[in-house]
Amino acid sequence: MPRVTLPAGGIEYQDTGGDGPVLVLTHGFPMDHTQWRKVLPHLDDYRCVLPTLPLGAHRTPMNPDADLSQRGLAHLLADFLDALDLREVTLVMNDWGGPQFLVSEGRADRVARLVLVACEAFDNFPPPPARPLTTLCALPGGVRVMMALTRTKFFRHSKKAFGAVSLTGVPDPVLDAWFAPATASKDIRRDVAKFAAGTPKASVLLEWSARLADFDRPALVVWAPDDLMMPPDHGRRLAELLPRGRLVEIPGSSTLIPEDQPDELARVLKDFLAQE
Repeated sequence: MPRVTLPAGGIEYQDTGGDGPVLVLTHGFPMDHTQWRKVLPHLDDYRCVLPTLPLGAHRTPMNPDADLSQRGLAHLLADFLDALDLREVTLVMNDWGGPQFLVSEGRADRVARLVLVACEAFDNFPPPPARPLTTLCALPGGVRVMMALTRTKFFRHSKKAFGAVSLTGVPDPVLDAWFAPATASKDIRRDVAKFAAGTPKASVLLEWSARLADFDRPALVVWAPDDLMMPPDHGRRLAELLPRGRLVEIPGSSTLIPEDQPDELARVLKDFLAQE
């Protein structure tokens, strides 16, 4: 995979190339670009760029002094767009909602369209079902304990654990690849611990979210009414907050709509891009 060096460290990414409009697709925690593997075949007319961000499935540790808080990762993503000189980008997020903070941080100048797919929003960082894990990860040795749990069937597939992110279930080989880096590397676990401890208090999150009202470009909110992680009303609230926002709901999915309903998500995304 190509790799770009940023102030915070190296980032690997997939780039489908071509002259079509640029889509930058981001992933969740602790996942990587393969979160979009089922959607990509439907997006042949677009140049899709998929960074593997330092959310736990990255294979190379970031610099020891890298800021991997929610704010720090938003700046890292903006640095990535700058480094590749990507312009007029459609920025698509799912699960991790941090890419929206490019707006509150004043670094959305390269973003022409925003797509929020069943992601963290408002003060739902992290969602309640995930909070025990992030609390664990912020403790000394906690990430190592979490990575031991990822080897269990209960953690992977129970709707009371990581299995809540998908109604259809993420295949074990994909989960193996997502969980391997932090299982093997203490420096990757250090990065995960930084992220787990890097979420500000609810009042700050709500202040950042309110600034989405300043994003005057087209925005699409895609929500899953059956989601077990993201509140059902957050989709409507986001669409109302964004000046040019629109809401589409896709039933039969939990948080990972790219996993549960990839064909329908691709159709909705292409319809939005065609209209805008």
